[in-house]
Amino acid sequence: VQLVESGGGSVQAGGSLTLSCVASGYTYGDNCLAWFRQAPGKEREGIARITAGGGSPAYADSVKGRFTISQDDVKNVLQMNNLKPEDAAMYYCALRTGGCLPTMMMTDYNYWDQGTQVTVS
Repeated sequence: VQLVESGGGSVQAGGSLTLSCVASGYTYGDNCLAWFRQAPGKEREGIARITAGGGSPAYADSVKGRFTISQDDVKNVLQMNNLKPEDAAMYYCALRTGGCLPTMMMTDYNYWDQGTQVTVS
């Protein structure tokens, strides 16, 4: 399984960025795609997840109402609006083989991409 992420970069507070993640090498089925982020000195936190079929999106309170996750075939997109300085972090997409769980914990996800930096000034 390979996850290839694109997007990210630098933006001013209040701006928007879009992250994309394309998964390959896995059998389409009851899988879960998620986004995590990790700021320096902090633990990696799950911020959004969705089923491989594009259903049941869920968000962390910290991003609810500002971020939107969507899934189209093998491409997962995280649209980030009204970005705040506290959103600055390394962002990762992850895949879990098996259905989505109510919680978003790192240990529940099998595959990860290399991450991309998001800077908000």
